[in-house]
Amino acid sequence: MSASDACVVLSAFGREEDAVRVGRALLEARLVACVNLLPGTRSLYRWQGAIEDAAEVLAVMKTRRERLPELKAALAALHPYEVPEFLVLSVAAGAADYLAWLATETGG
Repeated sequence: MSASDACVVLSAFGREEDAVRVGRALLEARLVACVNLLPGTRSLYRWQGAIEDAAEVLAVMKTRRERLPELKAALAALHPYEVPEFLVLSVAAGAADYLAWLATETGG
């Protein structure tokens, strides 16, 4: 697998329990190889005409580009937010062993 086949997906959650539940479900479905949960994230954002200031947990998910449509659909179904964050970041480079592991764990 090349680095260009890998990607990182970001999604924020309001509660750590939700982030863990969704992360485990995505791992069980082999849609992601790894989910890093970063609690203590403070998010400032505009929502329904107001500026919000909220504590969130940021999920950093590693997957293969070809799994993105399924991952997007699963995240939309499982996420408690009305409009869940789904941002995809490209990977410019990565260790060959890590990329091979990522491919294996996501069914590649």
